[in-house]
Amino acid sequence: MPFIEESDLLDLHKDIDKAQILNERLLDQIKYKNKELRNSKIQRNVLAGITGFFLLGIFALYIFDAGRRSNLTQSKNNLVVTDLDSLDAIRNRMENLKLKNEELSNIKEFYLAKEFLEKEKIYSVQVKSFVDNNITLASESLTNTLFVKTNPFYSYSLGNFETIEEARSFRYQLVKMGFEDAFVASYQNGKRIKIEDPY
Repeated sequence: MPFIEESDLLDLHKDIDKAQILNERLLDQIKYKNKELRNSKIQRNVLAGITGFFLLGIFALYIFDAGRRSNLTQSKNNLVVTDLDSLDAIRNRMENLKLKNEELSNIKEFYLAKEFLEKEKIYSVQVKSFVDNNITLASESLTNTLFVKTNPFYSYSLGNFETIEEARSFRYQLVKMGFEDAFVASYQNGKRIKIEDPY
Protein backbone atom coordinates (compact mmCIF):
# COMPACT_ATOMS: atom_id res chain seq x y z
CA MET A 1 0.00 0.00 0.00
CA PRO A 2 1.45 3.41 -0.94
CA PHE A 3 2.60 5.80 1.78
CA ILE A 4 1.05 9.29 1.69
CA GLU A 5 3.30 12.12 2.79
CA GLU A 6 1.89 15.05 4.69
CA SER A 7 2.64 17.54 1.88
CA ASP A 8 0.81 15.33 -0.62
CA LEU A 9 -2.14 15.08 1.74
CA LEU A 10 -2.22 18.88 2.11
CA ASP A 11 -2.15 19.27 -1.68
CA LEU A 12 -4.98 16.76 -1.93
CA HIS A 13 -7.00 18.75 0.61
CA LYS A 14 -6.34 21.95 -1.37
CA ASP A 15 -7.67 20.30 -4.52
CA ILE A 16 -10.74 19.09 -2.66
CA ASP A 17 -11.28 22.63 -1.32
CA LYS A 18 -11.06 23.97 -4.91
CA ALA A 19 -13.65 21.44 -6.00
CA GLN A 20 -15.91 22.46 -3.13
CA ILE A 21 -15.57 26.12 -4.14
CA LEU A 22 -16.56 25.12 -7.68
CA ASN A 23 -19.57 23.25 -6.32
CA GLU A 24 -20.53 26.34 -4.29
CA ARG A 25 -20.29 28.48 -7.43
CA LEU A 26 -22.56 26.09 -9.27
CA LEU A 27 -25.03 26.14 -6.38
CA ASP A 28 -24.97 29.96 -6.46
CA GLN A 29 -25.77 29.83 -10.18
CA ILE A 30 -28.62 27.44 -9.46
CA LYS A 31 -29.98 29.76 -6.74
CA TYR A 32 -29.81 32.69 -9.17
CA LYS A 33 -31.70 30.73 -11.85
CA ASN A 34 -34.29 29.62 -9.29
CA LYS A 35 -34.73 33.23 -8.17
CA GLU A 36 -35.33 34.28 -11.78
CA LEU A 37 -37.88 31.48 -12.17
CA ARG A 38 -39.66 32.52 -8.96
CA ASN A 39 -39.80 36.16 -10.09
CA SER A 40 -41.25 35.24 -13.48
CA LYS A 41 -43.73 32.91 -11.78
CA ILE A 42 -44.80 35.69 -9.39
CA GLN A 43 -45.28 38.08 -12.30
CA ARG A 44 -47.33 35.50 -14.15
CA ASN A 45 -49.48 34.79 -11.06
CA VAL A 46 -50.06 38.50 -10.43
CA LEU A 47 -51.11 39.02 -14.05
CA ALA A 48 -53.43 36.00 -13.87
CA GLY A 49 -54.93 37.31 -10.60
CA ILE A 50 -55.54 40.78 -12.03
CA THR A 51 -57.12 39.27 -15.14
CA GLY A 52 -59.32 37.00 -12.99
CA PHE A 53 -60.47 39.89 -10.81
CA PHE A 54 -61.13 42.00 -13.91
CA LEU A 55 -63.29 39.25 -15.41
CA LEU A 56 -65.07 38.75 -12.09
CA GLY A 57 -65.74 42.48 -11.93
CA ILE A 58 -67.22 42.51 -15.42
CA PHE A 59 -69.30 39.46 -14.55
CA ALA A 60 -70.50 41.09 -11.34
CA LEU A 61 -71.40 44.30 -13.20
CA TYR A 62 -73.31 42.30 -15.77
CA ILE A 63 -75.28 40.46 -13.09
CA PHE A 64 -75.86 43.67 -11.17
CA ASP A 65 -77.13 45.43 -14.30
CA ALA A 66 -79.39 42.49 -15.21
CA GLY A 67 -80.80 42.45 -11.69
CA ARG A 68 -81.41 46.18 -11.70
CA ARG A 69 -83.43 45.93 -14.87
CA SER A 70 -85.68 43.38 -13.32
CA ASN A 71 -88.83 44.69 -11.67
CA LEU A 72 -88.83 41.93 -9.09
CA THR A 73 -86.86 42.93 -5.99
CA GLN A 74 -87.00 39.38 -4.59
CA SER A 75 -85.11 37.85 -7.54
CA LYS A 76 -82.62 40.70 -7.37
CA ASN A 77 -81.77 39.88 -3.71
CA ASN A 78 -81.38 36.18 -4.58
CA LEU A 79 -78.86 37.00 -7.33
CA VAL A 80 -76.74 39.10 -4.96
CA VAL A 81 -76.65 36.34 -2.30
CA THR A 82 -75.80 33.70 -4.93
CA ASP A 83 -73.08 35.96 -6.34
CA LEU A 84 -71.48 36.44 -2.88
CA ASP A 85 -71.49 32.67 -2.25
CA SER A 86 -69.82 32.00 -5.61
CA LEU A 87 -67.16 34.66 -4.88
CA ASP A 88 -66.25 32.89 -1.63
CA ALA A 89 -65.99 29.57 -3.47
CA ILE A 90 -63.75 31.16 -6.12
CA ARG A 91 -61.50 32.68 -3.44
CA ASN A 92 -61.12 29.30 -1.72
CA ARG A 93 -60.25 27.63 -5.02
CA MET A 94 -57.66 30.33 -5.77
CA GLU A 95 -56.00 29.80 -2.37
CA ASN A 96 -55.85 26.04 -2.95
CA LEU A 97 -54.34 26.58 -6.40
CA LYS A 98 -51.70 28.91 -4.95
CA LEU A 99 -50.65 26.26 -2.41
CA LYS A 100 -50.43 23.56 -5.10
CA ASN A 101 -48.45 25.92 -7.33
CA GLU A 102 -45.88 26.51 -4.55
CA GLU A 103 -45.47 22.76 -3.99
CA LEU A 104 -45.00 22.14 -7.71
CA SER A 105 -42.47 24.97 -8.01
CA ASN A 106 -40.33 23.43 -5.22
CA ILE A 107 -40.28 20.09 -7.03
CA LYS A 108 -39.53 21.80 -10.34
CA GLU A 109 -36.62 23.77 -8.79
CA PHE A 110 -35.06 20.54 -7.49
CA TYR A 111 -35.18 18.87 -10.91
CA LEU A 112 -33.95 22.01 -12.68
CA ALA A 113 -30.93 22.15 -10.34
CA LYS A 114 -30.18 18.47 -10.87
CA GLU A 115 -30.58 18.84 -14.64
CA PHE A 116 -28.27 21.89 -14.65
CA LEU A 117 -25.49 20.03 -12.79
CA GLU A 118 -25.79 16.93 -14.98
CA LYS A 119 -25.49 18.90 -18.23
CA GLU A 120 -22.14 20.43 -17.26
CA LYS A 121 -19.01 18.67 -18.55
CA ILE A 122 -16.65 17.78 -15.71
CA TYR A 123 -13.29 16.07 -15.40
CA SER A 124 -12.38 13.43 -12.84
CA VAL A 125 -9.45 11.08 -12.14
CA GLN A 126 -10.30 7.40 -12.37
CA VAL A 127 -8.30 5.33 -9.90
CA LYS A 128 -9.96 1.90 -9.99
CA SER A 129 -12.42 -0.34 -11.89
CA PHE A 130 -14.52 -3.18 -10.49
CA VAL A 131 -16.47 -6.00 -12.08
CA ASP A 132 -19.26 -5.77 -9.48
CA ASN A 133 -21.12 -2.75 -8.13
CA ASN A 134 -20.12 -3.87 -4.63
CA ILE A 135 -17.88 -0.92 -3.72
CA THR A 136 -17.00 -0.48 -0.05
CA LEU A 137 -14.53 2.38 -0.67
CA ALA A 138 -17.28 4.99 -0.71
CA SER A 139 -18.05 7.14 2.25
CA GLU A 140 -21.12 9.34 2.77
CA SER A 141 -18.80 12.29 3.45
CA LEU A 142 -16.97 11.98 0.10
CA THR A 143 -19.02 14.19 -2.20
CA ASN A 144 -16.36 14.47 -4.91
CA THR A 145 -16.43 10.85 -6.02
CA LEU A 146 -18.02 9.28 -9.08
CA PHE A 147 -19.23 5.72 -9.56
CA VAL A 148 -19.95 5.18 -13.24
CA LYS A 149 -20.90 2.04 -15.16
CA THR A 150 -18.49 1.70 -18.08
CA ASN A 151 -19.46 -1.61 -19.63
CA PRO A 152 -18.71 -4.16 -18.33
CA PHE A 153 -17.03 -2.46 -15.35
CA TYR A 154 -17.90 0.02 -12.61
CA SER A 155 -15.32 2.78 -12.41
CA TYR A 156 -14.35 4.71 -9.28
CA SER A 157 -13.15 8.30 -9.85
CA LEU A 158 -12.02 11.07 -7.51
CA GLY A 159 -12.64 14.80 -7.86
CA ASN A 160 -15.03 16.92 -9.91
CA PHE A 161 -13.05 19.54 -11.83
CA GLU A 162 -14.19 22.28 -14.16
CA THR A 163 -11.00 22.30 -16.25
CA ILE A 164 -8.79 19.51 -17.54
CA GLU A 165 -5.69 21.24 -16.15
CA GLU A 166 -7.00 20.93 -12.59
CA ALA A 167 -7.77 17.25 -13.14
CA ARG A 168 -4.32 16.61 -14.62
CA SER A 169 -2.66 18.29 -11.63
CA PHE A 170 -4.71 16.12 -9.26
CA ARG A 171 -3.82 12.99 -11.28
CA TYR A 172 -0.11 13.87 -11.01
CA GLN A 173 -0.42 14.06 -7.22
CA LEU A 174 -2.18 10.70 -7.11
CA VAL A 175 0.54 9.11 -9.27
CA LYS A 176 3.19 10.47 -6.87
CA MET A 177 1.25 8.79 -4.02
CA GLY A 178 1.39 5.41 -5.77
CA PHE A 179 -1.75 5.31 -7.91
CA GLU A 180 0.23 4.81 -11.11
CA ASP A 181 -2.75 3.62 -13.20
CA ALA A 182 -4.83 6.75 -12.53
CA PHE A 183 -6.04 8.65 -15.58
CA VAL A 184 -8.20 11.70 -16.39
CA ALA A 185 -11.62 11.20 -17.99
CA SER A 186 -14.39 13.61 -18.95
CA TYR A 187 -17.98 13.02 -17.82
CA GLN A 188 -21.35 14.48 -18.77
CA ASN A 189 -24.92 13.44 -17.89
CA GLY A 190 -23.54 10.80 -15.51
CA LYS A 191 -21.61 9.02 -18.31
CA ARG A 192 -17.96 8.94 -19.27
CA ILE A 193 -17.35 10.79 -22.53
CA LYS A 194 -13.72 9.88 -23.13
CA ILE A 195 -10.33 9.22 -21.56
CA GLU A 196 -8.29 12.41 -21.78
CA ASP A 197 -4.61 12.81 -22.69
CA PRO A 198 -2.68 12.80 -19.38
CA TYR A 199 -0.32 15.66 -20.38
